Amino acid sequence: MKFSTDIWVAALIRRVELGGGFAVVVHKGDARAGSVLVKVVNRSSGQIRLFAEATRVDGETVWMRPSRAEKEVDLDAYIARARRIDPDLWVVEVEDREGRHFLTEDLEEN
Repeated sequence: MKFSTDIWVAALIRRVELGGGFAVVVHKGDARAGSVLVKVVNRSSGQIRLFAEATRVDGETVWMRPSRAEKEVDLDAYIARARRIDPDLWVVEVEDREGRHFLTEDLEEN
């Protein structure tokens, strides 16, 4: 990330709000250098996805899906494990009727 994490998260939340969605910080990590997980929830369709930031070999930030679980309880368990490993981790939950994630960086789908 080129910005500190707190500024980046605030910008994400603003993009979500401008797009008609709702976002909240579920867990606040290190303001300057914390990693981020973004949980995207579409209550109308029941679709839930989790995105984690990663760095490619070329140094570019991308987003990937660290878990393909489809149940919220499974993704919440993944988040709890990640928080135990990295207490500086931020967790942002995005709710959107269209299931949009509002991430502007590249997505690595595998």
